[in-house]
Amino acid sequence: MLPRELTRKIQIGDRAIGGQNRVLIQSMCSIKTSRIAEVVAQIRRVTLLGADLMRVSVLDEEDAAAIREIKKQISIPLIADIHFDYRLALLAIENGVDKIRINPGNIGSEDKIKAVVKACQKHRVPIRVGVNSGSLDKDIAENSVFSHAEKLVASAQKHVAILEKYGFHDIVISLKGSNAIETIEAYRKAAKTFPYPLHLGITEAGPKDIGLIRSAAGLAPLLIEGIGDTIRISLSDEPEEEILAAKRLLHDLDLYERYPTIISCPTCGRTQVNVVPMAKRVLAYLEEHNLNLKVAVMGCVVNGPGEARHADYGLAGGNGTWVLFKKGKLLHTVKEDEAFDALIATIEKDIA
Repeated sequence: MLPRELTRKIQIGDRAIGGQNRVLIQSMCSIKTSRIAEVVAQIRRVTLLGADLMRVSVLDEEDAAAIREIKKQISIPLIADIHFDYRLALLAIENGVDKIRINPGNIGSEDKIKAVVKACQKHRVPIRVGVNSGSLDKDIAENSVFSHAEKLVASAQKHVAILEKYGFHDIVISLKGSNAIETIEAYRKAAKTFPYPLHLGITEAGPKDIGLIRSAAGLAPLLIEGIGDTIRISLSDEPEEEILAAKRLLHDLDLYERYPTIISCPTCGRTQVNVVPMAKRVLAYLEEHNLNLKVAVMGCVVNGPGEARHADYGLAGGNGTWVLFKKGKLLHTVKEDEAFDALIATIEKDIA
């Protein structure tokens, strides 16, 4: 496990972030919060996939009131995303939300911010100060001396200072942009500036294929350096895809334990079996059953046997056949159309 930056420990419902706790995974509901049954169903789906936290938009009083019933039907902490109207934050807190995400700069006067802070202190609700590239304070945004990363950090400092003024320190900070390099720079500066946990993300990263690459480029360097306490892979896609992407990224960085590892070759002219559908099918099975196994699906005799031998289980392709390995030991050769079933039968026999 990679060493983590030591940040202040914050409690969010029954989950803790910061300190030396693992990086938590979160996403955001894509359904209006007042549609309670649909929201609950979506949260339950992502929970089964491994979500630790889930955020909902609170656009009106109906959304805020729905939080109480949603909380009764889910098993992970709920975060309310609130802008402009401080009264919605107060209602969300009264209805049992576990954390709120606000930008103190757009909540209103200092008296309104103070009211939100007092409610959070009373109910032990943390606040995430969420700074985005698209919503910087005007005076900071127009500062020609600061780099973009410095503007994000300066904006966070301004808002955090307001909360600290009233003795509030259960703070989480995010500084999101859509540019990977600027995001890396901003979070590195934030890690040196604040003692608080950092929520990582590349905002508006784009559709799945592009968003996955952009998010990995921006977040992996930070995570390797020990920066980041929670993570969201923001995609123009369903929340389920965000959870799977976050698990895959964290697992590859040795920050998430219970997730399968699949090794498969890119295919070439030597390949005499159908590697691509086999690899996809094996991965789907491993993810569906949440199996923490390393499985190799290799297409030819050059690298196949070697990779297969280093995995828990492996398939190495030949001329219309697959060789099945287990812990480096060759078990037997099977026909191409029988290989998947043979692999799964071997795995299921071992885990039964």
